[in-house]
Amino acid sequence: MRISYGPVSQFHSLSVKQLYRLDTRDYVLRGLEPIATSTVVTTMSSPTYPRHETDVDVLIIGAGPTGLGAAKRLQQIDGPSWMIVDCNSKPGGLAATDTTPEGFLFDVGGHVIFSHYQYFDDCLCEALPRDTDWCNHQRVSYVRYKGLWIPYPFQHNISMLPKEDQVRCLQGMIDASFDAAATTSVPNNFDEWILKTQGEGVANLFMRPYNFKVWAVPTTDMQCSWLGERVPAPDLKTIVTNVILHKTTEDWGPNATFRFPSLGGTGGIWSAVADTLKKENVRLGKQGKVVSIDDIRKRVLLQDGTTVKYRQLVSTMPIDTLTDVIGDAELNSLAGRLVHSSTYVIGIGLRGHRPERIGDKCWLYFPEDDCPFYRATIFSNYSPHNQPPPEVTLPTLQLADGSKPPFSARLPGPYWSVMVEVSESPNKPVHYDTLLQDSIQGLINTELLRSDDEIVSIYHRRFEHGYPTPSLTRDDVLQELLPRLQERGIYSRGRFGSWKYEVSNQDHSFMLGVEAVDHIVYGSAELTLNRPDYVNGSRNVREACGRGAPYCRYTRI
Repeated sequence: MRISYGPVSQFHSLSVKQLYRLDTRDYVLRGLEPIATSTVVTTMSSPTYPRHETDVDVLIIGAGPTGLGAAKRLQQIDGPSWMIVDCNSKPGGLAATDTTPEGFLFDVGGHVIFSHYQYFDDCLCEALPRDTDWCNHQRVSYVRYKGLWIPYPFQHNISMLPKEDQVRCLQGMIDASFDAAATTSVPNNFDEWILKTQGEGVANLFMRPYNFKVWAVPTTDMQCSWLGERVPAPDLKTIVTNVILHKTTEDWGPNATFRFPSLGGTGGIWSAVADTLKKENVRLGKQGKVVSIDDIRKRVLLQDGTTVKYRQLVSTMPIDTLTDVIGDAELNSLAGRLVHSSTYVIGIGLRGHRPERIGDKCWLYFPEDDCPFYRATIFSNYSPHNQPPPEVTLPTLQLADGSKPPFSARLPGPYWSVMVEVSESPNKPVHYDTLLQDSIQGLINTELLRSDDEIVSIYHRRFEHGYPTPSLTRDDVLQELLPRLQERGIYSRGRFGSWKYEVSNQDHSFMLGVEAVDHIVYGSAELTLNRPDYVNGSRNVREACGRGAPYCRYTRI
């Protein structure tokens, strides 16, 4: 499905602030179709559609990875009746993909596929079974620092830093090592964890500035129990060895290798998974838009007038939105203590051969203040189909420096693209009016673009719910809020449904839905939700998921 943004002149006549603040009606009037951060209309007059009722054992709200995981598992079990609803016209949620009028694809954030679960792999391979459905990649990732590209992870590769910064980092690591040996105290927040494991040098050069750009909150306001495999803790002996021998370590982490769909971007995966479900059980768009939830009578009213009676509800909408729709003041107050940041995604389509300075880079990190974005993805490197074919002719909208091109003709490609992400919170406001221009200038400042590069397509969108922040009070809130919802027959799961960043990748999110269903049907333990540390250090090795039993069997890796 193509997203139409209306005429280019109309698109560019809007200020960035106007674009980001458009409500749903304005999006429709201008040909835009926003991805909703929930499947709920919070203010709406009574529907005028004919009213009718339907009855299911399990109702799933949201057709992102979590909702699709729940639906997939229910279909395999082939026992309880079920329905999945989503107000968006295409599945994927925050893992969807948009296409600009010029034919450039951009995910609604940085997504790649890697997995802790055989079940997840099996479901994706069923949906996209051919080798040609996938592009396989070795991660090529760097941190931009003082005009240099430092291999990721930064703290493992200080051997590539200027000598004075190597000394600062090594001194900090040595001090941290001595302090760790002399005390058994546990860090109280993320900032203390950084100092305890990596030292003052790495903290000040990279960890503190970068994490503020990502999370939009200070590291002192974040807990550290979520870290696990998310943030590498350096080994001092290896670091010293690499500095002396001028070596790098670049293969850390679960995404050192990854795959990406050949067609349709990340959203193409979830459209393909949705296509394996029974069509009569799936309601998308206006007929899947939730108007209200009556958790006492266990009824959900949809915009088309349908009332869905359910026995158990799997909700993947943001939990703060869920409690607001339910209308329980106490639950709403609890959810209000959770913290999140918003995300702006900006995509730039360019004419020309991919420059040598870009090469085969995948995603890149930016801790410094010469650009507003924390991450850039060379999206055209993920698949040759993420941009128009070379024979397509397009006009140049502007040069990278903002000037008009000296010509107006439509010219052929080839084409390439880059996508950047910017965070926002009350702690870190964004200058809406200049964000697009600032981001393009940031790409020039960091040498990803040249001033005379031809920009042929521009994409930018804001998502209210970008990152679920692991705040200091998060676990206390969730330990009270999730069980209280579950007592009402509501399983709130997903990236923002259960609000646990440590299990919010696509594989985790999918399995949160699968495990919620297995708990409903079999009483099985939800390991992904309740034991993130165990799941992230394990591998589910069951090759297939039969109808008669839970899938779970993990082995340590």
